[in-house]
Order: sequence, then structure tokens, then C-alpha cells
Amino acid sequence: MRLSKTGYGGVKLNNIDEMYPGQSILMQTGQIVQYGAGLFGYNTIPLLVKRNIEKIIVETLNKYGCIEVLLPILQPDTIWKNSGRYDSYVNEGTMLITESNKGTFCLAPTGEEAMLEFAREKLKTYKNLPVTYYQIGEKFRNEIRTRGYLLRGKAFTMLDAYSFDTDEASMIKSYDNVRKAFIEIFEKLGLKAIPIVADNGAMGGKKSEEFMIVSNQGEDKILYNEKTGMGLNTEILEREDYKEYLKNEYGIEDISGFKEIRTMELGHIFQLGTRYSEMMNGKYINKDGKEELYYMGCYGIGVSRTLAAVYEQNLVKDKNDVPCGFVLPKAVAPYKLQIVVKQENEEKAKLANKLYENLQANNINVILDDRPNLSIGAKIKDVKILGTPFMVVIGDKQEGEEIELENILTGEKTKTTFQELKKLL
Repeated sequence: MRLSKTGYGGVKLNNIDEMYPGQSILMQTGQIVQYGAGLFGYNTIPLLVKRNIEKIIVETLNKYGCIEVLLPILQPDTIWKNSGRYDSYVNEGTMLITESNKGTFCLAPTGEEAMLEFAREKLKTYKNLPVTYYQIGEKFRNEIRTRGYLLRGKAFTMLDAYSFDTDEASMIKSYDNVRKAFIEIFEKLGLKAIPIVADNGAMGGKKSEEFMIVSNQGEDKILYNEKTGMGLNTEILEREDYKEYLKNEYGIEDISGFKEIRTMELGHIFQLGTRYSEMMNGKYINKDGKEELYYMGCYGIGVSRTLAAVYEQNLVKDKNDVPCGFVLPKAVAPYKLQIVVKQENEEKAKLANKLYENLQANNINVILDDRPNLSIGAKIKDVKILGTPFMVVIGDKQEGEEIELENILTGEKTKTTFQELKKLL
């Protein structure tokens, strides 16, 4: 990517939001753009980071045997009335609806109803089960209290998955399978997510866990045991039967070793049982030719929220301890290297262009900062603004085809050549 073609100009950071410094930097530098409360557009690099997150999710879920599908965002009100949730969502103001001469339609806030409608046409017999379907797409909720930029918005990207099984034991196996996939996804993203014992709340069902990361920006307080690595959402303690619930479902008999910490939720998984199957008549034919209800599980990851967490967790600061940008993890960084060049020097500009085209031809994604009338120092600052992990500076000190590769996170510098650079990257 040639930076001169993006419209990105150098920006001086001012009054960075202390609570959400990473997203504040993205806003000030035009990498995310706000259209209204809880409504954001993505510039090219955050968009590509988001797609890389989605790619990791897709590849991992496919590895665990899940099947990707895509359901409509705009849905007829009839499927929500069939489940009995239409009135509550509309009365609470959560669901956005539109009326037309063809009827009333809803912008999906979640996907249980649509997925059950989809599955019922495909999973008619026990021979088709078990199966776990998933999709990645936009969801819409008329949040009264939007906060934290991408952390809680009216429109957001979500991974939602649903398992369909013949009985409770099979449902638990599917649940455990997706749980392992979620742990692997967050590990690949470089986010230390802790599975937290949670209350199913309005979703219903028997058992659920939230995937949290330790963060002062989070809305949740949990109890966490460092020795066992287990955590509890404090909402659990509001249940009258919390002691029995923790003992029977999670084997926790003593919570005295748990300490309170603040966390941010990135994902949530549920064992739903037959609740939604009963509401929407979701049935299959068993071995004896009789109708039985599906046992379901539900699993979600907030993709746009995870994107925000990646930026907030990979923030870097200047020598005055002030946030100045990011170093994105290699797994999600869309560009591994940023070439900074003194564009006014024709010889150096040709050399930088040669290096850029050489790397591009070898399928190595690179940013060439070819913006004119900007100092080398200003361009170097923008490497961190864009989150690029490595940098090469082609300025007055550079000689021949020997170049110096700098690791932005560690500051380590390595002398190399064009050919060796390809291997290193």
C-alpha cells in the first residue's frame, strides 16, 4: 500500500481519552470514523485487522468441524413472533424495526430465531445430527447507553454459532468442542481470555461461560482464582442456589481463594437445552420414527469488540509515558513492514520503490510511506500510529542495498539486504 494514495496525513495527537486511549488514537487519526452514537466506519488498516480476526475465527472453527453459513440481517417479524421474543425486544426498544407494504421487518439483534428456521429445513432426522452452524455478520441493537467506542455500539460485527444435538450428553460434547475452539482463537489473537462461570440470564438454558480479558476498560467485575485459573461473574452470587450451582456444574466448593478484578467480555457460550426448540417447534425424527426436540448450544464472539481489545491491549507509549500508537500482533497485522523514505531524494525514492515492488511480488504486504513534504521523523511516528510491527528507513544514512530492519516493539535493529529481508519477513 502506497500511503500517498490513502489520504492519510500526519496528525498531532491531543487530549487522548484516558479510559480508551487506543480507540481515541484511532479516532483522532481517522482510522475509525464516527457517524453517530454507536455507529462507526473503518479505514483500511482497522478494516484489514478486523478481516484477519475473522479469518482466524473461520479457520479455527472449520478445524473443529463447524459449518459456516450466512443468514439475512433483515428478517420478517414473523420468526420473532414465533419464538415469543418479538414483543419484549420491541417494548424494551432493543430491536430496530421498519414497516413496509410487504409487512414489518427487523434488523437482527441476535441469531437464534433465524438459525433455528434455517436448521429445521436441513436437520430433519437424527442422521443429520450433530451439527454446529456459524456465521459472521452485522447485528443491530438500539443501545441506550453506547460506550467505549467499538466496545458497545448500535451496530457491531459478531460471530454467532449454534449447535444442534439429539440429547443433553451430545449437546455437552458440542459445547466443549466450541469452548476449545474459542480458547484457541483468543490464543492466536494474543489475547489472554479467561473462561468465566456466568449466569444464563435472559438467554435461558442450564450453563454458560463468558470469555473475559483482564482490563480496566471492562464493564464487569469478576472473582478470579490465580491458582486454578477459574473465574466467576459476580452475578452468579445473586442466585439463591449459587453454592449448589457452582458445585454441581463446575466442581467449585470454596470461593475464598477468589479475588475481584475488572474484566472485558469478548465472548459468551451457552448450553440452551430445548428452550428455543420448544418455542419454535424445532424437531427432528429419532431412530424410532418419533419427533424429538433439538438440544441446542449458542456461542458468540464480539468481533468489533475484539478488534477494539486488540488495539487497546497492544498500545505503546513514548518516553514521557504518553500513548503514541500501537504495535499490532503479527497474526493480525495486515502489513508487516513500513518503508520510510526521504521522498525528495530521487535516488532514495527509487531504491525504496524497488524494495516495495520486490516484496509485493513475493506476496509480502508492505506499506511504502511515499508522502511528499513530510520529514523522516514525522513518518517514523506514523509507523506506530498505523501499528506496523517492522520498519525500514531509507534516508541519508542508508548506503547501497544494505538496509536496517527495526522491530518496533523491542527496538532491536538488524542489518540486512533485500534478499535476506524477504526471508526474515
